[in-house]
Amino acid sequence: MSEESEVAQPRPNHPTAAPHGRHLLLLALGALGVVYGDIGTSPLYAFRESFHEGHGIPISPGSVLGVLSLIFWALILIISVKYLVFVMRADNHGEGGILALTALIGAKSRVMLAGTQRWTLVMLGLFGTALLYGDGMITPSISVLSAVEGLEIVTPFFEPYILPITILILVALFAFQSRGTERVGRVFGPVMVVWFVVLALLGLNWIVREPGVLAAVNPYYAFAFFWENGWRGFLVLGSVFLVVTGGEALYADMGHFGREPIRRAWFVMVLPALLLNYFGQGALLLQHPEAVANPFYQLAPPWALLPLVVLATLATVIASQALITGAFSLTMQAVQLGYLPRVAISHTSAAEIGQIYIASINWVLMVACVALVLAFRSSSNLAAAYGVAVTTTMVITTLLLFRVERRRWHWPPWVAAVSSAIFLAIDFAFWGANLLKIPAGGWFPLVIGAVVFIAMTTWRRGRTILAQRLRAGMPALSDFVARLDLDKLARVPGMAVFMYSDPTGTPPALMQNLRHNKVLHEDVVLLSLVMEEVPYVEPEERMTVMHLGNGFHRMALRYGFMETPDVPRDLMLGREHGLPIDLANISFFLGSERIIATTLPGMALWRERLFVVMSRNATNAANFFGLPPERVVELGSQIEI
Repeated sequence: MSEESEVAQPRPNHPTAAPHGRHLLLLALGALGVVYGDIGTSPLYAFRESFHEGHGIPISPGSVLGVLSLIFWALILIISVKYLVFVMRADNHGEGGILALTALIGAKSRVMLAGTQRWTLVMLGLFGTALLYGDGMITPSISVLSAVEGLEIVTPFFEPYILPITILILVALFAFQSRGTERVGRVFGPVMVVWFVVLALLGLNWIVREPGVLAAVNPYYAFAFFWENGWRGFLVLGSVFLVVTGGEALYADMGHFGREPIRRAWFVMVLPALLLNYFGQGALLLQHPEAVANPFYQLAPPWALLPLVVLATLATVIASQALITGAFSLTMQAVQLGYLPRVAISHTSAAEIGQIYIASINWVLMVACVALVLAFRSSSNLAAAYGVAVTTTMVITTLLLFRVERRRWHWPPWVAAVSSAIFLAIDFAFWGANLLKIPAGGWFPLVIGAVVFIAMTTWRRGRTILAQRLRAGMPALSDFVARLDLDKLARVPGMAVFMYSDPTGTPPALMQNLRHNKVLHEDVVLLSLVMEEVPYVEPEERMTVMHLGNGFHRMALRYGFMETPDVPRDLMLGREHGLPIDLANISFFLGSERIIATTLPGMALWRERLFVVMSRNATNAANFFGLPPERVVELGSQIEI
């Protein structure tokens, strides 16, 4: 490929217009395999956990219809109305997810004062983002374990092997990540179509035997359930919430498929299949209360049990895959927005922008998933830890949405307040019920979220302090160039590119190079990379150049948080601005700071030490920005923060 053809290619696979026809159908099919894996495998355990013996709810017609009514209205109000109608309208240039929503709120100004409303909302958004890592650890564990537990229904022979088989599947899943998911991703959609059809048929088979179960669509049964069971009924909400735990994925994956394909897939296939299956499990319990131990697998005839276990395992692997790649994508966004240090990101597909692999995140997730399976030992025990992080994230999403409704959509205050109050009332009910799970394991995702949140805020604050220390005593770039005594400096052929985050400051590496080598290249480019709080930057907006005279040029390259910087490729755009770009004759100068934690004003000493550790373990800048190693010169300095 020629250099010219590599310059600033348009963003790949990002929907630019509303799809229709065959394209819409293909996107909806893809959404089934990526977006709906988590929520689509909830029937394996959600209905069963609502009748967990710890709740003390009797298996009676009233309680079965009450739980089904709660499930029905949770899917309608939270997924169909809140997310598909309202939340998915709050896109950041086509991208969704809580981090994209947080960036949308803070996009007007890069400077936010602590304690302000915007700062508070951004901190809440970051905490919600951090919680998703805990969710990403629990979802593969509970999904795969609940599927493999079906082997116990086939024959008790498999009981001692449930945990080893689950761990083997999880290890194989994570080991496969480095090869990319492009090929296997092509079969995700068709497999999930089969899965949802089977869900519907299994449920329908029992609904026709007990059609009275359909009365649960009446919300009267939900209110009657609370009236009859009181506090115990409130506790059940924590298990009922398991039916909507994949709701955030609808929003997070919007950029890959667009609103319409996700909505079509939900209303045409996913919602009907889920409702039929849940109502089928309810019909089964009305006739056979003893099936409460595992009502999902009891829906199937004996001859179909083993194929159903295999299909369920495939579906849960697909659901887990979506969470894993989501964690990769979330990490890349956080790095680009400056909330995490640089990590090594491998692109496993030349065509799919979302197909990335981050080894450090992959192995941390694998170890955590295996540890969770060994610690909790059953999907019922894991269900006690599941939901706290997701409900907290959903509450935060509603609060952020209110800000968007007022500031971006310009809704009247009372309209935004009423809609947010309705959603918050539902969110707080589920949130309160899930908080009661904290002693039984719900503390785990909260601890993970707190650790990630501390790391993200420490990195952001540390980089700000470091930039302030580097700027201290450094002249403005225009003043520095004006004071240079060019007559006394030797000029050597070629171009030097000095990379520095401050677009108006003088790069410390430039000062050190002059101090030690006392030479300048014929052309000196002072390059800064600007990470915008939008997912993509249009090619024509990628580069700006200012010619300062005497061979000095100030250049800025702009990227969105869904893009990976490729400096050598995008430098070629400089030719359009009159720069003699020749990669074979360019030397890249980078500053390499040795950071020392001190008692100087800034952060607490323990946070400064954490920042030092994170800095030392960050991926080398030359590798991260795609610079040719043989053309890179690093000049070190020692900085106290």
